[in-house]
Amino acid sequence: MKTFVIGDIHGAYRALKQCVERSKIDYEEDRLICLGDVVDGWGETPEAIEELKKFKNLIYILGNHDLWTYDWLEFGASPVIWTEQGGRATIDSYVKRRGELMIPHRKFFRKAVYYFIDEKNRIYVHGGFNPDMPIEDQHEDFITWNRSLFEEALCNKGKYSKYDEIYLGHTTTSSFSKYPFKAGNVWLMDQGAGFEGYLSILDVDTKEFWQSNKVSDLYPEERGRS
Repeated sequence: MKTFVIGDIHGAYRALKQCVERSKIDYEEDRLICLGDVVDGWGETPEAIEELKKFKNLIYILGNHDLWTYDWLEFGASPVIWTEQGGRATIDSYVKRRGELMIPHRKFFRKAVYYFIDEKNRIYVHGGFNPDMPIEDQHEDFITWNRSLFEEALCNKGKYSKYDEIYLGHTTTSSFSKYPFKAGNVWLMDQGAGFEGYLSILDVDTKEFWQSNKVSDLYPEERGRS
């Protein structure tokens, strides 16, 4: 079994399909770890979730946008801070086209986790965490929203915490790199797919990666999160 990690999808089903096809990941045999935020941005969130559900060995890490979407699916909550950051596209994708998927996708998010540690001591989390505290003691809001680990890794490029490798989404690298970026033992996997960047998938053992086309080119009729 190979292990792949993929960055923030943000409703870009077409980019997800390209990453799957280009990496040749196996739906039945390989493990796919998604770093969260499958929602909010481009208009095919339901289709992206349905694609992820095809993977027998999927590990889905919750992101901050996923929590907003779950609150809407479960309770009808739609704060302006969410709808103005891609949430409106998610609402429309269900209400106008795929309403039958709202209940099963509510269950999808219920089964997701906030972090994952694999058998080779690699940790996967959406935002970040305090490396001086056990992650199980840290609040869910903190690890879905945190950006300090991203910033510290870029500045210091040392080894953080007891984990051999750390994989993060949440904060885009598009201002300085269009590719997955390694800083110390931290891998930054958000290449701006929610905006005008790219979606990346990486084999965590070989470090070979594949990318979609520029996502804004795949959705010329939409604006994404921009």
